Order: sequence, then C-alpha cells, then structure tokens
Amino acid sequence: MILRWFYLHHFSPSFPYNGRRRRGTPVGRPPPNDRGHPVPLPRLPALLLAALAGAAALPSVAQVVVANPWVRGTVAGQKATGAFMELKSATDTSLVSAASPVAGIVEVHEMKMDAGVMRMNAVDKLALPAGKAVELRPGGYHVMLMDLKQTLKEGDTVPVTLTFEDKAGGKQTVEVKAPVRALASAGAPKKP
Repeated sequence: MILRWFYLHHFSPSFPYNGRRRRGTPVGRPPPNDRGHPVPLPRLPALLLAALAGAAALPSVAQVVVANPWVRGTVAGQKATGAFMELKSATDTSLVSAASPVAGIVEVHEMKMDAGVMRMNAVDKLALPAGKAVELRPGGYHVMLMDLKQTLKEGDTVPVTLTFEDKAGGKQTVEVKAPVRALASAGAPKKP
C-alpha cells in the first residue's frame, strides 16, 4: 500500500491531485473534473497558454490570392503553352517555382522587347510587392508549360502548383485549377 501511494504521488502523470476518487475511477488516475475530463482544470490554462505561445513563434507565410487563372489551349503535336493569372499578396513575397502534371517542365517566364525583338526568358523568381496585383498575361510574365504530355482542349482543367517564398524564407504552395481556353480566344478572359 505504501509503495502504491509512493508511486502514485511521485511517478504518476496525474500527480498532484486531492486524493478523492469517485466510485469506479481507477487508482492512479485523477477523478474527473466537473465536466468529466480527466485533466484537472488548473492545468488547462497553462497548456493552452503554451500552445498559443508556440503558435506565435511560427514564422508567418504570406497568403497569396490567385484570381482568373487560365491556360491557352493547344493543337495536336504542340509541346508548349502558357498559364496566365493574377497574383496578389498581403506582404512582399516572390513566386519561385511552378509545377503541373500535364507538363514535364514548368518555368516562370518573362517576355520583353530587346533591340526591337521580343524575347522570352526564364526568371528565377517573380517579385510580388505587398498589396499590389501582378498580372501574368500573354506578352508579359507567364507560367510556361513545356514538354506537354497531352493536348489541352477547351473545357479541360489544368492543375498548377505555385510555390511562393517570403522575405524570411517561409514557403507557401497554392494549388490552382486553371480552365483551358480555346486557342482562338488567346486574350485574357473577361473578369466577372
């Protein structure tokens, strides 16, 4: 009996408790509190405070909003196309990569005039200034889908995963379901 008391009071995770037990409560377990929980109420605020302090220490990741995504349709044998959308972030962040199961290679590209010639180049990252919308559109920045595994027809939906990185190095991925627009309607869709 003394060993059981010693064990319960020194090694039991339920120590300390007032020693009163309700009928049917196993020895070594504290009696349920008024709400029937086995955790004594004085410990709950400390646990909640510790959980909130841990959550506050986590780095914040910018929330990026993606609007009006779409992909230009392709014809049989075409191996590349573009994905277009509008990106907006509450804090300074950057689009650092993209991926899609319909393409072997996915890159963020920029089109710009160079000595009277339109050139397209991959960029390492695309800056998204805080609170400003950045439009990925034909003739400008866009997500290039290359080495296509299938023809993309109007009405199809293309999944695209975008990866963003904030100034602190925190990463966020956003899954986008972009509808395919007909090749003939190459312009951006009308905004609702």
